[in-house]
Amino acid sequence: MEVIYENFLLLFQGDNWKMPIMWIIGGILIFLAIKKDMEPTLLLPMGFGTILVNLPFSGAIGEDGALEILFNAGIANELFPLILFIGIGAMIDFGPLLTNPKLILFGAAAQFGIFMTLSLASLFFPESKDAASIAIIGAADGPTSIVVANTLGSNYTGAIMVAAYSYMALVPIIQPPIIKLITTKKERRIRMNVKGAKVSKLTRILFPIIVTLVAGLIAPASISLVGFLMFGNLIRECGVLNSLSETAQKVLANLITIFLGITVAVRMQANEFLQLETLMILGLGLFAFIFDTVGGVMFAKLMNLFSKNKVNPMIGAAGISAFPMSARVVHKMGLEEDNQNFLLMHAAGANVSGQIASVIAGGMILNFFG
Repeated sequence: MEVIYENFLLLFQGDNWKMPIMWIIGGILIFLAIKKDMEPTLLLPMGFGTILVNLPFSGAIGEDGALEILFNAGIANELFPLILFIGIGAMIDFGPLLTNPKLILFGAAAQFGIFMTLSLASLFFPESKDAASIAIIGAADGPTSIVVANTLGSNYTGAIMVAAYSYMALVPIIQPPIIKLITTKKERRIRMNVKGAKVSKLTRILFPIIVTLVAGLIAPASISLVGFLMFGNLIRECGVLNSLSETAQKVLANLITIFLGITVAVRMQANEFLQLETLMILGLGLFAFIFDTVGGVMFAKLMNLFSKNKVNPMIGAAGISAFPMSARVVHKMGLEEDNQNFLLMHAAGANVSGQIASVIAGGMILNFFG
């Protein structure tokens, strides 16, 4: 009882009163994971980790704390994000993109928010390494955000990681109202035919190799990100590593995601997290996601001005890298407007193109500011 009493008193010393606020934040993340089923593999560990690192005298943090050791071993050196990219690559089917290559344009257009946010972030964060790291939240790709922020040595890596992963999980909440705001009901009801072209095995094998080579020439700093992503996809498509592909898609991806979620919480300690800069970064991250969505949708509408075969503008919103959440959101919205409007294949093609575009954009940021 004496220990409990002493720990309770600690909450009223210095800035320790901020800890209960972080418990609430952790509880909200756990609620979203369990009740709303929003990226539970990620948000549940983040939520629990947030509570864990905000307990008085928490043995999980500090120089010898287990989470701090895990953070230094897996995030500070970008190991976890890169390994996760192998799992993500093994999950991705580039077939819809290869049957309709113009979908790659939507992936590029949906990175618009990155560069809009870079301009805005520069006004509030004068150090280019911080502004560039914050802007990459718009890549809608947590691993890319971690690699860019760590490589550039941003002062706000923790807040950037939290914003990137939180908004990825909140895509089903963020995107629909934005899409509805900038499209008409008629546009949302546009049907798109599914192309029946079959992609050869050779094409599927060559694609990740060629993408790696091209990305290495365009944005050399992206080569580790693109390379690990495409290596995972090559494992999937080669046809001789089926058990390894299944392991990468399920066991490896889930395990690393859990480690990432709970380890990111190391940078959610109250004194470090509850600052004005953190709120500004969260706001800028939301701005980036909104303008990613706007950029993709408006590009699709622009294409329709010059094309007889109209595309559903919502497909452009799936060009962000939040795979596969964004594609699911667009598909669901299409069915809500017309229960025979099946957009999943098109949305998935745009979504996987966004995955490629986001890591290339991250590499370009590193090339310019690294």
